[in-house]
Amino acid sequence: MSDVDAKSKLEPATEGRAAVWSPEPAPRETPRHRLRILPRLITLLALAVAGALGWGMWDAYMGAPWTRDGTVRAYVVTMAPEVSGHIVQLPVIDNQFVHKGDLLMVIDPTNYKIAVSLAEAAVQQAQANMQNVEREAQRRQELTSLAVTKEEKQTYASNAIVAQAQYQQAQANLDQARVNLERTEIRSPVNGWVTNLLAQLGDYAHVGTNEISLVDADSFWVDGYFEETNLAPILVGDPASIKLMGYSQIVRGHVDSIARGINVSNAQPNGEGLANVNPIFTWVRLAQRIPVRVHIDQVSEGVVLAAGMTATVQIDPRPPQLAK
Repeated sequence: MSDVDAKSKLEPATEGRAAVWSPEPAPRETPRHRLRILPRLITLLALAVAGALGWGMWDAYMGAPWTRDGTVRAYVVTMAPEVSGHIVQLPVIDNQFVHKGDLLMVIDPTNYKIAVSLAEAAVQQAQANMQNVEREAQRRQELTSLAVTKEEKQTYASNAIVAQAQYQQAQANLDQARVNLERTEIRSPVNGWVTNLLAQLGDYAHVGTNEISLVDADSFWVDGYFEETNLAPILVGDPASIKLMGYSQIVRGHVDSIARGINVSNAQPNGEGLANVNPIFTWVRLAQRIPVRVHIDQVSEGVVLAAGMTATVQIDPRPPQLAK
């Protein structure tokens, strides 16, 4: 059958009218036909959305410097006793929050109390001796040259000066003994958390040996290590967004400072004093990473900061006119 036969039909003849061929009406668009078009539209829409998202991500990557190499930092205060002795009180536990001035540790004060008593006795003795020598010198000064020689007067005056110096020394020893007694109580200098506590009751604490470490609660910041190729648009004061690995919330901050130097291995001489130059591939040059310090302005609710956390840092450079 020809195309004409498929698309037309023969109308029968009637009285006064010959039989003619007439085309069939076009088929109507059915719901099934519309359903066939819908997947294509959805596919095109998905491609458009994916393209827009891809462009947005590319624009954000190229326009806003960011790095996944970030670390949460904080100052750690190490508490090393200034006097030695056995630990007789340890009222804190590991990871406990303490306030400035809270008692952390007490070293046995017995020997230091005795030292204070001995120093007080030495002060009284030196004071009595000084007063006696000063009176003797004063009496010699009041006598005439017929009763006492000039040399004898000078001797008594010198003895009075020596006695006064001995009294001052005894007083200084007493002050030192009292300071040592006060140092048997170690108190927190900051608000923070006791961390990695290893000291126990009965341990012998040595002078200068770290016994308690405190993470300063008011000192947290973030170091972001940016490639040198991304440093140009970063200025002090630029807003920063911080994403911690363990949290979905964003921590807000701003650029506090930019480091002005990092270690250069080639600048370190070897044992013979010669330059230590590492071989490199001449066609490959790796960008160095420079620390950018970010001050934390706002911590989202539910976010717990800990020194050493991994962070992603994104800087939002301000327009030059606002940066000024």
